[in-house]
Amino acid sequence: MPDSPASSPGDLRGDLAGLVAGFGAVLHDAGLPVGPDRCARFALAVELLAPRTVDELHRCARATLTWDPAQFPILDRVFDAIFRGFADVADFRGDPNAQGTSTTTRSGPATASSSDTSDISEKSGKSPMVEVELATAGSAAERLAGRDFATLTDDELAQLAALMRRLRLATPPRRSRRFRAAPDGRSVDLRAALRQARRSGGEPLRLPRRTRKQKPRRLVVLCDISGSMEPYARAMLQLLYCAAGATRAEVFTFATRLTRLTRVLARTRPAVALERAGRAAPDWSGGTRIGAALKHFNDEYGRRGMARGAVVLVVSDGWETGDPAQVGAEMARLSRLAYRIVWVNPRTQSPRYQPLVGGMAAAWPYCDAVVSAHSLAAVEPLLDALNGGAPHHVAHQRIRRGQADR
Repeated sequence: MPDSPASSPGDLRGDLAGLVAGFGAVLHDAGLPVGPDRCARFALAVELLAPRTVDELHRCARATLTWDPAQFPILDRVFDAIFRGFADVADFRGDPNAQGTSTTTRSGPATASSSDTSDISEKSGKSPMVEVELATAGSAAERLAGRDFATLTDDELAQLAALMRRLRLATPPRRSRRFRAAPDGRSVDLRAALRQARRSGGEPLRLPRRTRKQKPRRLVVLCDISGSMEPYARAMLQLLYCAAGATRAEVFTFATRLTRLTRVLARTRPAVALERAGRAAPDWSGGTRIGAALKHFNDEYGRRGMARGAVVLVVSDGWETGDPAQVGAEMARLSRLAYRIVWVNPRTQSPRYQPLVGGMAAAWPYCDAVVSAHSLAAVEPLLDALNGGAPHHVAHQRIRRGQADR
């Protein structure tokens, strides 16, 4: 998860005492014996060190509010619920004339611990402390995570970027042509053995061994940007931009033609990337010719090595305006090159869905997994399918054999 910037303590001088007191009270209720002295040390550390990130603030909290590593889990749980990814320190700024400062979380699980410190002094039996309401309720972005991508506006989709950055797209590893030293390697590293023998009068005292390195398989994305798939295409492209591990993915879009967007989506913000993608793909929101797009990819990129041993992700609802037989023929070609084919079809979210007609029926036998991924909450099966695991709630999964060495 990327490091969230924290506000400088200089901006919080008006409410730092109340924030620290409320944080200490929540820790006390969670079972960590934190008193006013520890809270004062934490406030002093924030003043002196001026943490710029949430991680730096977390290190200040550990150094001043705990004295035993066994207490770290309690502090981490409360700190994560209040600060890390849920609310920056700046979110605790409020009206200086108000009785307390209210905070709502920006992201993270809605079930994260929420505390109301208005009755802390009665529970603890100690002298009243500064009362600060720390309500870690679900944020707007979190509530949007369960909604279908087709119902989200562009602004609502942009709010999901922070949650998408927590995800990781990982593909199965493959053996590289390069080697690394390994005591239990299958082959002898002759070059290393000769280098070592020079130090011992030409006699090799031991035989160093080596094994092949492993690297993640290439991820190739073919995204349908026709009218029926536009909202899902935007969500998938934003996911590819935000999620960790997706920076080396090869991205293509298609409707009536195939367009390569890998360079367009690189090194820019999601909103700008989507705008550039719309300009680069002239058939955005057009018709759908899946078979022709697959043929173009196989002819120009797939057989030249891009799809060989790769994980191919196809995002489409399967509506084909051309010949469905061409879809089946090109999917058969692609399946002979790719290590794994995962198809995202939002229509499969319905338990009554069956691929009986059109392009989806022709492509279905060649897919290793078909998932809906129609909302951010339904993305986990997609991540599992890309990684080669057994995804949950998969509409279809087919296992091809004899591909381990591709």
